[in-house]
Amino acid sequence: MRSIWNGAISFGLVSIPIKLVNATENHSISFRQIHTEDGGRIRYRKVCELEEREVTSAEIGKGYEDADGSIIPITDQDLAALPIPTAKTIEIVAFVPAERIDPLQIDAAYYLSANGVPAAKPYTLLREALKRSQKVAIAKYALRGRERLGMLRVVDDVIAMHGLLWPDEIREPEGVAPESHVTVRDAELDLADALMDTLGDVDMSTLHDDYRSAVEELIAAKVEGGTPAEQAPAAEAGGGKVIDLMAALENSVRAARTARGESHEDGEGDQGEEGGAEAEVTQLRSRRAKSASAPARKSSPATPKQVGGKKSTSTAKKKETPARKTTATKTATKTTAKARAEGKAEGKAEGKSTAAARKSTAGKSAAGKTAASKTAAKKTTQKKTAAAKKTTARRRASA
Repeated sequence: MRSIWNGAISFGLVSIPIKLVNATENHSISFRQIHTEDGGRIRYRKVCELEEREVTSAEIGKGYEDADGSIIPITDQDLAALPIPTAKTIEIVAFVPAERIDPLQIDAAYYLSANGVPAAKPYTLLREALKRSQKVAIAKYALRGRERLGMLRVVDDVIAMHGLLWPDEIREPEGVAPESHVTVRDAELDLADALMDTLGDVDMSTLHDDYRSAVEELIAAKVEGGTPAEQAPAAEAGGGKVIDLMAALENSVRAARTARGESHEDGEGDQGEEGGAEAEVTQLRSRRAKSASAPARKSSPATPKQVGGKKSTSTAKKKETPARKTTATKTATKTTAKARAEGKAEGKAEGKSTAAARKSTAGKSAAGKTAASKTAAKKTTQKKTAAAKKTTARRRASA
């Protein structure tokens, strides 16, 4: 590979001669501007405004435009005289964990190749030190007329360098996040997690630029003089409007499972087995409770109709609702009648037992009164007999 820069890595007092090689390449298809009427090329010529004539590259220099519009010439000698220690050196300034580097800073990528046999030893030393420490090196270097920031890391057995943007070149994300407060439910997060798990991992080598392939096929067909093959129309975008987030997530999970060859029924069966472990028993309310809650329901405002595919689902639910209400009403009526019958039977039994108890109590009290009367009469008779005896004895004694 052709090098684009020659210099050295400054690692403390160790200097490692290297060559800088591009690690990436651009596969984009470039087009030329043409005149649509005759196909002629459109070219831009470098013309001096003062002389109104075309000039060559040797006659072109650099100049800085001041705020008032005046041009200040800057020569190559002026730039070469600047004290830049990194003009031909990649100067390592620190070693930090890779997590410290914000991915927003990462720019172009290069391979660093050891320049010559003497550079092999220190190059290998730096590579192995980076491997063992599991850190990356932060360095400064000059390329294409400016000083830049770089990150050195190990890729396989090669030291790679990523150009980094300076911290003040990263813009703050002000006004980018949604301004309104949005609440995400746990059910929506669960579906998003399920979609992520279904999409799974991907082999990066299997990803290709489909648009570039289509453009290449179009150009090949034009070159051969044939008619380009008609491409399938792209799916129309929804305009960024999400009608039902839950439905969109569920459809996405189904589509991802279908693409991976998984049946949707299997996923539903697993959920059914998990959900079948527990059962809930809902108590039916009585007829009186329903009649009491009916006016409150009638006074509530009507729910707006749903749009789109939800219409059939809501209609089916409405059809099922009267049958469920009739069944619940019948069950509640039977339960109430049974409870009333049982209450009447219990009331009769309690009444009978109370009457019997009252009768027995009255009988006992009457018997007690009779016995007491007999006892009092007997005592009175005994007293009268004793008094008569005493009177008789007195009469005999006086006679």
